Amino acid sequence: MGSYEKINYNLRPAKCIERKMLCEAFRRLSAFGKIESYGYVGFGSTYFSDFSMLHKSLNLCNMTSIEQDELNKERFEFNKPFSCIDIKYGKSTDVLPLLNWNSKKILWLDYEGKLSKEILLDLDFFCTKAVSGSIVIVSLNATPDANNEIPYEKLPKYRLKQLKTEIGENKVPTGTVGKSFAGWGTAKVCRHVIENEIRQILNTRNVEYEKGNKLNYRQLFNFHYSDGAKMLTTGGIIYEEGDANHLAQCSFDDLSFIRQREQEYRIDVPNLTFKEIRHLNEQLPPKGQEEASAPAVKPSDAKNYEKIYRHFPSFTEANL
Repeated sequence: MGSYEKINYNLRPAKCIERKMLCEAFRRLSAFGKIESYGYVGFGSTYFSDFSMLHKSLNLCNMTSIEQDELNKERFEFNKPFSCIDIKYGKSTDVLPLLNWNSKKILWLDYEGKLSKEILLDLDFFCTKAVSGSIVIVSLNATPDANNEIPYEKLPKYRLKQLKTEIGENKVPTGTVGKSFAGWGTAKVCRHVIENEIRQILNTRNVEYEKGNKLNYRQLFNFHYSDGAKMLTTGGIIYEEGDANHLAQCSFDDLSFIRQREQEYRIDVPNLTFKEIRHLNEQLPPKGQEEASAPAVKPSDAKNYEKIYRHFPSFTEANL
């Protein structure tokens, strides 16, 4: 059974907020060329939420969805919202090499599982092909490993052993120990692994290139959120040294959710009524030192809402 049969991806508020933030960042890629010229590759599932948003907001028309569930082709084709989406069936490790990578791409490897060798293989492939101005994003489950058969005090060593088994001991960042995985620690370790992998592949590519054409990686995203499981989304832009001025023109740092290093951006979604939301909206954006508030709403909830209110999803009943 595919995850789309258990989870309605349109109704995950933190995921929805993340999607809108990514879309806002993508708009700034126009410094590298017309945003409509970008291709988008992702995992649409039956909901195609990111595909719909990117087509409507950015007019992206060169779009490819990779679907592993080949037994339900009819359902995917029926739910495809726009004709410009090309669905390819099979594992991402098999499908990615079949696509054309000669132009700028946005690749969102939006996995439901945990960090694995297969994820790193997909990442490696893209980084060997990506042209300057391309974006790569990886989402994965960052919940610490659990095992009811192992005593609590032995869980730290178990988690470290599991990661070494999943990705190979040589891929585990130096200094990682068992206690590194507690809480949101698993997300931090995974982000480190992903960044190391990207830089390693680019360093290998750069051996062939002259100065000015060598490729760099700038992290842009480091989201932590929980719509049930702890999730990590990290990634950024690959660009040639000679395009550093284009990167500066994107002004990514002007966006409050951009994170270039280890510090994460936490998407904490407060549970608020429509009336409370309307009351808070009337006070936003904040003026001076004033903080938005609503009767009986915890200050921490009001503060979290203030951070995300422009991207806050609106869920309501409708007859479609």
